[in-house]
Amino acid sequence: MYFTDRGIEELEQRRGEEEVSLAWLADQFRTFVDLFPEFEIPVERLATWIARLDDDEDE
Repeated sequence: MYFTDRGIEELEQRRGEEEVSLAWLADQFRTFVDLFPEFEIPVERLATWIARLDDDEDE
């Protein structure tokens, strides 16, 4: 397990049964970046990756 997996596992344990919209998730990303601007680039990369999950890799 990577160190970062601890946060992912905590998220799954605490909130894994919840259903949220992508609009809610985007709002949480914005709030996080407002509070921690030094993480803007990684959050943007994660958001872009999630947004493009269904894109064909051939493009």
